[in-house]
Amino acid sequence: MEKAVIYQIFTRVCCNSGGQNIPGGDIRTNGSGKLNSYTPVVLDNIKSMGVTHIWFTGLIAHASCTSYKEFGIPVSHPETVKGRAGSPYAIRDYYDIDPDLAESVPDRMAEFQALVDRVHAAGMKFIMDFVPNHVAREYRSVMKPRGVKDLGKDDDVNLHFSPKNNFYYMPGQMLGGQIDWGEYKEFPAKATGNDQFSATPSYSDWYETVKLNYGVDYSGGGRHCFDPVPDTWKKMLRILLYWAGKGVDAFRCDMAEMVPASFWHWAVPQVKKAHNDIQFIAEIYNPGSYGSYIEYGGFDYIYDKVGLYDTLRAVVESRESATAITRCWQQNGYNGPHMLHFMENHDEQRIASRFFAGNAVKGRPAMIVSALMDSCPVMVYSGQEVGEPGMDQEGFSGLDGRTTIFDYWAPDTLTRLYNDGKWDDTRLTAQERELRHFYSTLLGICNKENCIKAGKFFDLMYVNPQSSDFNPHRQYAFLRSDDHDAILVVTNFTDQPLYTAVNIPQHAFDYMELKARDGVKVTDLLSGQTFQTNLRPDSPMRVTVPAQSGVVLKLKIEN
Repeated sequence: MEKAVIYQIFTRVCCNSGGQNIPGGDIRTNGSGKLNSYTPVVLDNIKSMGVTHIWFTGLIAHASCTSYKEFGIPVSHPETVKGRAGSPYAIRDYYDIDPDLAESVPDRMAEFQALVDRVHAAGMKFIMDFVPNHVAREYRSVMKPRGVKDLGKDDDVNLHFSPKNNFYYMPGQMLGGQIDWGEYKEFPAKATGNDQFSATPSYSDWYETVKLNYGVDYSGGGRHCFDPVPDTWKKMLRILLYWAGKGVDAFRCDMAEMVPASFWHWAVPQVKKAHNDIQFIAEIYNPGSYGSYIEYGGFDYIYDKVGLYDTLRAVVESRESATAITRCWQQNGYNGPHMLHFMENHDEQRIASRFFAGNAVKGRPAMIVSALMDSCPVMVYSGQEVGEPGMDQEGFSGLDGRTTIFDYWAPDTLTRLYNDGKWDDTRLTAQERELRHFYSTLLGICNKENCIKAGKFFDLMYVNPQSSDFNPHRQYAFLRSDDHDAILVVTNFTDQPLYTAVNIPQHAFDYMELKARDGVKVTDLLSGQTFQTNLRPDSPMRVTVPAQSGVVLKLKIEN
């Protein structure tokens, strides 16, 4: 059994070393990362952090202001594009790789396949986005296989809704609203991707996208028309099978909850029947839907954003007590093993940004909890391990604490980490090296220690109330164990080292089949320090926990 350790890469931004970083600049001035930039050296160095899966974000061709018309690729109206590079979630052609990522545009599919092969040769699995809910305003596939019809090709545009249509229409209405559409004309207007069923989207809407029709009549009270199988279902299944056939190991499904669970119930088993080991990750923000998308929809994992991410962020920012982590764990219940933990991704603000913690070091205790409290996957966003602050004002994205997904850009930390293809510490600062070492050590624990990837979990907070020896509002403690070892994890969300005492109750000894004994050898897997202690339910374990970090204490308990 493997615990998935996912490294998310925004492909266009990561490994981009040739840009001038001019705000709002084009690809000629600011450059772009390429598929070929991810060489065996780069991939091996990423894997050395304990990574098992790489999620390459922004691979599929999307609307952009960059013209490749000489290669027969349609040119997007700039009014339908956010930023110069465009959103990777405004899909222009589901069957094509984005030409920005290719060194040789005519060979972009071959370069993609070579990248998949290199990832596999490096011993990792390949994740890519599937964007099922919406496409670019000017969707048109030039790379679709023979016999495939474009989305909307046979739609009756005189109907707001038909289960046979791929889009939703506003008959008789021209696309308008707050947006200056310039030379772009859309008649009749189509519904916008964030369920804006009108002809007048605003700047706050996903105005660059149009929503796909999966047989749900939103104007008719949400009635479902799933029999016969809607045309959109068939087209999207074919897209999934197309990319799965190229060796993709998992799909991260964008805004999966905006697509009916019935589609996933129908499609996912068919993909898994054709490709036995393929996995599906859902971006879902409604905890009430988790169960249906796991049990009925067939998803393997779901973003743990509203639960653990939001809780840990609040603890880091001192808006919430560390006791909230216990409540979060209790609420997840059965779904826990199916959650995907993270502290950063392309949608969230960087830990080091002034909008979040202001210092990447402050995210360490949260990352320890995120990585080690369950057997489910954990994810790191490229640059997180070196403290990328996301404080550039790149263009369309603006200064928001995130790394842009709309602009051509090369963040300084990532440029220095990439180091012209070496992907090493040479150009990093001492603090960045130390942080990267922390992440490598922590992520390495995930699969080196069986009790982390497959062992039992026991929350220790209920037996460690407020005292002179333990602060439950700024510390969090738990146990993981298997038949051979136990690991005690104690985190410290304060800026001072704490000399603390942790109680382990008799219930934990019984549940985890631990035996009380003296002189137990203990190794802190983060620092490498060793000591001996007594392991007894009536004897608190005393330990020093570093500031803004934690200890991961391995106890040898094998009989």
